[in-house]
Amino acid sequence: RLLSLFAQSPRTIVADPTQMAGDSTMKAKLVAEGLGTFVLLLSVGCNVLSKNATWGSTSIGMTLMVMIYAFGGISGGHFNPAVSFCLALSKAMGGPGVAFKDAGMYSIVQIVAGILGAITYTLLYKSTFNLTPAPGFSWIDAALCEVSYTCMLCFVVLNVACAKGNANNRFYGLAIGFVVIAAGAYGAGMVSGGVFNPAVAFGVDLSSLALGFGWCIAYTIFELIGAVLAVILFKVVRPEDFGGEAGSLASVLASEFLGTMMLMLTAGLNVMGRAPDGAFSIAASLMCMIYALGGVSGAHFNPAVTAAIFVSGRDTSLTMDKAGKYVASQILGSMGGALIYSSIYNGASFRLGPGAGHGYLDVIVAEVLFTFVLCTVVLTVAVSKTTADPTMFGLAIASCVTLGVNAIGAISGGSLNPAVSLGIATAHHFRDGSFVAAVIYCIAELAAGCAAAAAYSVTHAVDKASEKIEESA
Repeated sequence: RLLSLFAQSPRTIVADPTQMAGDSTMKAKLVAEGLGTFVLLLSVGCNVLSKNATWGSTSIGMTLMVMIYAFGGISGGHFNPAVSFCLALSKAMGGPGVAFKDAGMYSIVQIVAGILGAITYTLLYKSTFNLTPAPGFSWIDAALCEVSYTCMLCFVVLNVACAKGNANNRFYGLAIGFVVIAAGAYGAGMVSGGVFNPAVAFGVDLSSLALGFGWCIAYTIFELIGAVLAVILFKVVRPEDFGGEAGSLASVLASEFLGTMMLMLTAGLNVMGRAPDGAFSIAASLMCMIYALGGVSGAHFNPAVTAAIFVSGRDTSLTMDKAGKYVASQILGSMGGALIYSSIYNGASFRLGPGAGHGYLDVIVAEVLFTFVLCTVVLTVAVSKTTADPTMFGLAIASCVTLGVNAIGAISGGSLNPAVSLGIATAHHFRDGSFVAAVIYCIAELAAGCAAAAAYSVTHAVDKASEKIEESA
């Protein structure tokens, strides 16, 4: 299985917040939660008021990441009542987490600290902003975004910071912080403001009373619903953390469905919202879900990747039947994500096909080249026994999306993924030649995956040589 070798990799940093915070006093935990949430709100407000459209979401995500690394060992680094609630609910259901009593105290401190952070940025900028869905969007649109991405945030927290299969990793803060980049101003932020945190909702709403008040209540409800869904999905993909058995086919296929759905949803929201740096946001969503679910299914989320791994023969458990089920789950997940982003934009969608001034020959060459790069990196950093990296694999793979979308977006859109190609065509109801385009894209991308496997067999022949030595020994 992709990433399975990481189970034997030496690690030293404990990521489970219930373990990390075990030796701290409650006073220390609450101060840590207060400081982290205060800095997070301050960052949110300053970035919004400075009109930092291009890098604002990245700045906020980095703020969350550094606060998690700074205080995770003290309090667990929640900084979000929805996260504290999901951890308490997980523990109540027999999984990892914290007690409801502790979650309640955390939440109170987080909300108070959020309000203080909001007051601080208001005083600094002598201005403020209100909490409300963006013009042209309804509360239902905002709810879909807040539920979906709060669910993603809490789901990633549970998987990278609590799951037994990800114990002692070094990437937990990176994965959690980048959820904000995936979902913030670049994607869902264009619709709901990208809150995903009741402490942020209350802080923003209370600091702008003169502009209106009340949306923080609705947003908090949306976010808590997302937290509940995250715990349910966590139990589905990791039953072993709740006393069940790991490795069921249902868990594996659910993992592939969820990862591909969030990738497609994020891609669609960024394109529909004309995000200034959509490629980075899309890559961030892929990275977060790879880190969250790599230990469950291998986190392919892409039929071309599944084809590359199958053809390479490096995963003996990936039979043709299983590979087919992976691909089916990925396509269904992508179609689900596509239908969600289209519904948020009142049925609007975008066409799959060549960019202005380009034809299908350009598309084929571009998609083959950069899908080849993506699949090659997957094989080398997540599969190979020689060059795999147990910490940076997710960032390396996701960076191929940043690379590809920026490099060939003007030519083909930079799909690099047959499931994404089919998802885009589905949301567009296969109009304007999208069906033919989807077929062409899928063939090019699957061919690239097979070519990557062939190249890998040459560049990493040392893997097979080392296996033969081990067998003879």
